[in-house]
Amino acid sequence: MSYGSPNPYGQPQDPQQGQPGYGYPQQGQPGYGAPQTPPGVPPQQGYGYPQQGGQPGYGYPQQPGYGAQPPYANWGQRFLGTLVDGLVFAVPYILVIVGKDAPALVSLGALAVLGLAIWQLIQEGRTGQTVGKKALGIRLVREIDGQPLGVGMAFVRRLAHFLDSLACYLGWLWPAWDAKKQTFADKVCSSIVIRTQ
Repeated sequence: MSYGSPNPYGQPQDPQQGQPGYGYPQQGQPGYGAPQTPPGVPPQQGYGYPQQGGQPGYGYPQQPGYGAQPPYANWGQRFLGTLVDGLVFAVPYILVIVGKDAPALVSLGALAVLGLAIWQLIQEGRTGQTVGKKALGIRLVREIDGQPLGVGMAFVRRLAHFLDSLACYLGWLWPAWDAKKQTFADKVCSSIVIRTQ
């Protein structure tokens, strides 16, 4: 390097322009691909950082007195929710039983039962609540983030309830003493039932 050189600090130069080459930001300027923030606007943090200004983020709904720990639904609430769901299905079942001599009435009752079962499954997957769960103020969610399971996983959970019936229906009673109030099907599907009220 000689005295009076246009590049006194040894920064590589573009031979055609005599300027610092690509990939070497000039002093005081952000590098290529760096986010640009207009003057007077505070920089925003990337994904995964908590939101400022009290905006709710992903995860469990924030409820006073609970912090990050979700308020689990107890066994009684879960049982009563299942009982209410059973009562919803009682009306179409009565049509099937009463109309045993009338094939049209039996068909209508069977279609009503099937339609109700599909509708309850969709509701539980999308919102976490069946008619019974909504009446009792409880909700089925994923354990990891507190969001609804989705219709597919709600269906898998229904199938997994056969585990609750094994060993003298012990799985149905398990939420009475389990720390997370889960049935065996909940443990398999990583789901929990929480209180919403």
